[in-house]
Amino acid sequence: MKVIKSIFSWILPIVIGLALALLLKTYIISPVRVDGDSMMPNLQNNEHVVILKTKPIKRLSVVVFNAYKLAPDTRPNTEFVKRVIGIPGDRITYTKTGHLYVNGKYIKQPFISRQQQTTGTLSNVDDNGFNLSILSKKWSRGGQTAVVPKGQCFVMGDNRNISYDSRYWGFVPKSHMEGVVYTFPWDANRSEINNYG
Repeated sequence: MKVIKSIFSWILPIVIGLALALLLKTYIISPVRVDGDSMMPNLQNNEHVVILKTKPIKRLSVVVFNAYKLAPDTRPNTEFVKRVIGIPGDRITYTKTGHLYVNGKYIKQPFISRQQQTTGTLSNVDDNGFNLSILSKKWSRGGQTAVVPKGQCFVMGDNRNISYDSRYWGFVPKSHMEGVVYTFPWDANRSEINNYG
């Protein structure tokens, strides 16, 4: 009997610890590794960050989401990291001069360079600028729309010239969102991520 009690005295805390860790990872916070350059210069390839699963998703938040069945040719459990540009109900316009307007209001983009705002964002999409009506005509799924639909978001990578994002295949349902990206507080070079989360 003493042996059983002794075993339980050290097994029980381990089981409880593992259960708490699993709950945290599933519902609250989870570590992820950035794969690729689509969020440069703000997130680097192979950089380790965390996602906060309970943090509300806002415009300009950086998020991780399951891209399977959203972006063509993605496999199960493929996750993308992008920045939310439009939330439900938003009307998005991007001018050929590199200016972003959401619901008629100019939105600053200090997290990317002027070149990324102009040639990077417009390249391979429409050199004269775009809005959701123009983009949605090109998407293979869904009908034409002028606004971000209910329960969905429009996302773009910060490295616009190479980012494979909503410009090419459409909206991200909130049900696909894993959480908001947060970098470690001692990493001052990544403050642009946390400031907009």
